[in-house]
Amino acid sequence: MALVLLVTTALGLVLGHFVWTSRISLAPSQDLPSGATPFGPGSNSSSGQSSFAEGAPANAAALAKAVVPDLVDINTAISYQTLEGAGTGMVLTSDGEILTNNHVIEGATTISVTDIGNGRTYRADVVGYDRSVDVAVLRLVGASGLKTVATGTSATAAAGEGVVAVGNAYGSGSTTTFAAGKITALHQSITAEDSATGTTEQLSGLMETNAAIVPGDSGGALVDSAGRVVGMVTAGSGSFRFPSSASSGYAVPIDTALSVASRISAGRSSATVHVGPTPFLGVLVQSSGSAAAGAAIAEIVSGGPAASAGLQPGDVITGIDSQGVASPEELTAALLRFRPGATIRVHYLSSSAKAETTTVQLASGPPQ
Repeated sequence: MALVLLVTTALGLVLGHFVWTSRISLAPSQDLPSGATPFGPGSNSSSGQSSFAEGAPANAAALAKAVVPDLVDINTAISYQTLEGAGTGMVLTSDGEILTNNHVIEGATTISVTDIGNGRTYRADVVGYDRSVDVAVLRLVGASGLKTVATGTSATAAAGEGVVAVGNAYGSGSTTTFAAGKITALHQSITAEDSATGTTEQLSGLMETNAAIVPGDSGGALVDSAGRVVGMVTAGSGSFRFPSSASSGYAVPIDTALSVASRISAGRSSATVHVGPTPFLGVLVQSSGSAAAGAAIAEIVSGGPAASAGLQPGDVITGIDSQGVASPEELTAALLRFRPGATIRVHYLSSSAKAETTTVQLASGPPQ
């Protein structure tokens, strides 16, 4: 199931896919949920063992050990569907600015972060995110004196270069394992597909690696042979996966990730960058499945804005204010233009196919 708060698609909310990676991650001693399988060329930590693929740096273990104190374990919870997940982040500033994948935290109602360097656990606030490049920035509450990650540049990265991926594999709560390999390609574009809902996410400009990246590694460090971070690991699950070779994993180039993070930290919103609290409509939606384009409401969050406005399961949302909505994805994009507290007009087709309009005051919800 996907879980997000603006809207959802099929069995999950549209503004975030819980099944992307870390949210289905479990400790190695547990079984993965039905239908969830590791993504990548192998399972590097379900057995507590690190992995080596062709082209791996000879000093992979030392490289991994050096970067571990600069990482954090991220644990999330989604209270609306009692779901939990785990992922990884990199420490950018000593006072607790954290870089991670957007899909690690999307839909989360609470985020708890453990800094590996000092062993302390902090509550985390979401500063902002960019869904188009899968980047998010968190701020740890009350943090100081943290060790920060040493970043290099992805501009000079080349195919064939040895790399090591380090992260909270399978949400085990530690980064004692790593996945070593090499960069196999640059500037890759992929379509990540949610097999449960049929929805997709388009990501481009990615680094491809043969390192055995698995769920939970997302948001972790892809380190070059000099010990510098050149990419931010991303991963897929059995339900939300990249339709590519089983020997391929991906990472967001660090130059791209840091550029987006800088805009977020500076409070510069854009068509893709969302800064600050996320608006909350309180519906779970799916494709309409009929000739009428729109986002069909599958469920209503009890006590939420949509419920208060009289929207009901079976209604199909077709527009927000003057902007048309032809799909769950378009509903997400339309809602993210607003701030919590804004009053919007929701245009929809009732279950009897009658065109209706209602006024909704958006609440504040989890990141999407």
